[in-house]
Amino acid sequence: MKKRWLFAASLLLFAPALFTFAQTAEPGKPSAFYAPAPEDPVLKELEARDKKQADEAQAKTDAIVKEQEAKKEKERDDQKALRFDMKGIRHPSSPADFKVQGWHFPPVAQYLTGTCWAFSTVSYYESEIKRLTGKEIKLSEMWTVYWEYVEKAKGYVATRGNSLFDEGSESEAVPRVWKKYGVVPESSYKGVLASDGRFDHAPMVEEMKAYLAYCKANNFWDEAQIVAAIEGIMNKTMGAPPAEAEWEGKSYSPKAFLTDVCGLKMDDYVPFISTLQAPFWTKAELKVEDNWWHDSEYRNVPLGVFYDIMVKAVKAGSTLAIGGDVSEPGYNGYEKIAVVPDFDIPGNLIGQSAREMRIESGATADDHGIHLVGWTQMDGQDWFLIKDSARAARKAPPEGYLFYRGDYVKLKMLSFTVNKSFVRDVLDKFAKNP
Repeated sequence: MKKRWLFAASLLLFAPALFTFAQTAEPGKPSAFYAPAPEDPVLKELEARDKKQADEAQAKTDAIVKEQEAKKEKERDDQKALRFDMKGIRHPSSPADFKVQGWHFPPVAQYLTGTCWAFSTVSYYESEIKRLTGKEIKLSEMWTVYWEYVEKAKGYVATRGNSLFDEGSESEAVPRVWKKYGVVPESSYKGVLASDGRFDHAPMVEEMKAYLAYCKANNFWDEAQIVAAIEGIMNKTMGAPPAEAEWEGKSYSPKAFLTDVCGLKMDDYVPFISTLQAPFWTKAELKVEDNWWHDSEYRNVPLGVFYDIMVKAVKAGSTLAIGGDVSEPGYNGYEKIAVVPDFDIPGNLIGQSAREMRIESGATADDHGIHLVGWTQMDGQDWFLIKDSARAARKAPPEGYLFYRGDYVKLKMLSFTVNKSFVRDVLDKFAKNP
C-alpha cells in the first residue's frame, strides 16, 4: 500500500498538468481525472477566420452607421425653415409701446420642459390676484406641474394605459389641480433641485414614461403603488412638495392659501373656443391631445365673438391665458413678432372657414400656452403683448416677450380663459343652451 501511495504521489509530482488525483479512487481500479481540453487546430483556424470576418463586418457596419449619423447631423445643421420677410411691417418694439397693459410679473423661463401651460396660466392667475386684491404673489409653477403628473398617472391607471402621460396639458388643468390640491407661493416650493436653478424635466419624464410602460406591459395597475413610484421619481428632480405654505410669517394649508391669501374663486373663470366641430353657443370639448381628461366645459362661440371678447377684456384691464399654434412662417422670435403672411391668406379673408380648415388639416395645432398681457393699435392693426416662457421669446430683447398681430390671433389661437365678469353678456346666451 505504501508503494502505491508513493507511486501516485510521484505521478502528481512529475505530471501535475496531466491529471488530478481522485481521492475517492479505489486501489487497483481505473480512476477519473481532469486533463486539458484538446484543441483541434483545424477548428481553431476556422473559428479565428470566422471571428476575423465578423470583426470586419462589424467594422464596416460601424463605419456605415457613423457615416449615416454624420449625414443626418449635417442635414440637421443645414435644415431651413420657411420664413416670412418682415421688412416693412411696422410693429411695436417693446412693451412700452402698448397703450393698455395688465400688471404681471417679469417673464420666467421654462427651460427644458414642456410645461408652457403651467407657466402661462399661473402667470395669468398671478395677474388676477393683483387685479382683484392688489397683492403681488409669485406662485409656484412647479407645484401645479407636480400634481398634474400625479393626476395623469391616475388617469393612466384608470384607462389601463390609454390616457396621455407626457409634459403637455391645458390651461384648464390649473383650476382643476388647484381645486383639489390648492396652491403655494414660489418661496415655499421652487420645484427644482438643480444647483443652477434651471428646469430640466427630460430625464425625469423619460423615467416616468418607462416605468408606466413597464406597468402596462405587465398588467400592473395598483394605483397607490404607481402614484408613489411616480412621486418618488419626481422628488429626485423637483423635490417633494410641502404640506403647508409659509406666507408673511403664517402657515397655511395649500387650499387655505388659495382662498384666504390669493382670494381666488376658481369657478369664476371660463374657457372659450371657436370651432365648427360643435354647435356655437354650447359647451364643447377642446379636441386636442393635451386635453387628456376630455374637459368639455369650453364655451364655443363664433370667431367674431371669440376675437371681440379678447380685445374687450384686455382693454378693460384683464389679461388672458391663451393657447394655440406657434409653428408658422410668420412667427419669428428674432423679429419678436407673429403675423399671417400675405402668401398664406390676406387678413381680410380670415374667417371661420379658413380657421377651421387649418384646425382640421393640422396646420393649426395646440403647440403652446402663453399669457396675453397688453394691447395697442398701429396702422389700424391690433397688436397684443405676449408674455412667453419658451426659448423663442428669448432670441432677442426684450426677453420673454413677443408681439402678436390681430390676424395671427384670429387664425391661429385655439382657446383662452377669462374671468366671468368680463363676459357676462356672452354667458347669458349660453344660459339658453345649457
